Amino acid sequence: MKLYYRGHNYKYAAEQMLLTLFPTERPEYADAPPGPGEDALVLSLSRGKTWATATAALTWGGAEYRAARRCRVSELTDQLSADRALQRILKLAFYDAGTAALGKEPPWGALTGVRPVKIPAKAMLAGATPAQAEKVLRDTYRVSPGRRKLAMDCAQASLAAQRSLGEHEVSLYVGIPFCPTRCAYCSFVSADVGRALKLIDPFLDALSEEIRATGAMLEGAGLQVRTVYFGGGTPTTLTAPQLDRLMGELAEHIDLSACTEYTVEAGRPDTITAEKLAVLRRRGCDRVSVNPQSMSDAVLAAMGRAHRAADILRAFALVRESGIGCVNMDLIAGLPGDSADGFRASLDQVLELAPENVTVHTLALKKGSRLMNGAPNKGKALVGERTSGGMSELPWKQGSEGYKAREDEGDTPLPAGEDVAAMLDYAWAALRESGQIPYYLYRQKYMSGSFENVGWCLPGTESLYNICMMEELHTIVSLGGGGVTKLVDRHTGYIQRVANAKYPQEYIQKIDAICADKARVAEFCRQHG
Repeated sequence: MKLYYRGHNYKYAAEQMLLTLFPTERPEYADAPPGPGEDALVLSLSRGKTWATATAALTWGGAEYRAARRCRVSELTDQLSADRALQRILKLAFYDAGTAALGKEPPWGALTGVRPVKIPAKAMLAGATPAQAEKVLRDTYRVSPGRRKLAMDCAQASLAAQRSLGEHEVSLYVGIPFCPTRCAYCSFVSADVGRALKLIDPFLDALSEEIRATGAMLEGAGLQVRTVYFGGGTPTTLTAPQLDRLMGELAEHIDLSACTEYTVEAGRPDTITAEKLAVLRRRGCDRVSVNPQSMSDAVLAAMGRAHRAADILRAFALVRESGIGCVNMDLIAGLPGDSADGFRASLDQVLELAPENVTVHTLALKKGSRLMNGAPNKGKALVGERTSGGMSELPWKQGSEGYKAREDEGDTPLPAGEDVAAMLDYAWAALRESGQIPYYLYRQKYMSGSFENVGWCLPGTESLYNICMMEELHTIVSLGGGGVTKLVDRHTGYIQRVANAKYPQEYIQKIDAICADKARVAEFCRQHG
């Protein structure tokens, strides 16, 4: 779609809304005006003495749609406030015109950010009642009733987590960038262990250096670790002795006496053994993930996973036998080859196991994944039409609700947007009926149907780390390959990020600089309390 701006240059705001409303379109910028009936948007901004007004003139399918939103000029007190207010009315004007053209509204309404929970949480922190906070989602952003309830439940969990945090507490993330194989939907930085086996021990040597540097920094800065989270990759790709060494060095060099939650993503059932679980429990781990993604063998094969549903049941039983008290299980709605009935069957099987936490993701097509690139997956390719230009390339088309692979012979199709919606509707009802409540959520670009990822839990088993990470409640100090330290000023919300080298070989080579970077955590805490 051709985009034209009058009186402003807030391109990102327009592009975000374009992606939300018209996910198969890409922004185009042309010098010449659009031709008669050509799909295009003219987004204008004007300021008077009292009001700033945004006007959207949208041509879509040969018809024209216009809408306007405004804010008071008195709101534009400084550059940051002005940027936020003006972008908001520009997006809302585009949204009003776009939904009139489409004849429907997306489930999250005009919200385009990845953290919708921040809106009601911030309002309640400022003194709003829950009803007043929900009214903002309803009236300003036109969020649907079901998504408003999700956001409000998660906002309450976020506020409770925030109240529980000490002034000098941080969380610790340890990234293990190795997996047994790579899943088709995955874009995380990780190495196939079959090809990178020789890198694991040198990687652990380098990680040991970073652990020691981090421990010294935390002690010198007077910071305490509240939660620990091992992610990846798949941390249990490591052997039991390697896990024992790593977790032992963490306990030796970093004070974990204030730690109230210790998570290890076991994730892939084909990496879980009784021996590894015994190490995890002995070293203090009290929460693990066993992530099926699906309980359908056919869907698992289409994803490139080496395990089958029976392996998930075996791994879950091993975790229960280990005595580790909290188990999370992930499912993904919208996987290739899945259906609404198939997803329901997967969720029902997971709920029969009664895990403490269930996370329901919606498939997001990410750069770097095989699904995004259309690469073969065990002899089957997900093939789509590629368009270029604008923010990025998206090789899938499926109307205005999501993405679907072209069903050529031998392809594995992605479920349609309405099927994904049915999957999520069933999940929300079944999870609530089973006694689970939503406690954190986030959204991603290129997510099927413009939906969300939601973490559910039995009351009292919320993952504090997940809430702190998603809602940016306090500093997360990250170690390992691909780790990104997120420095958070709890009083102002100001955030800085410090990224480690992504790939194992690069991480090993740059470990001295990575260790030196840890001093930036202490400096930030001195400057920002």
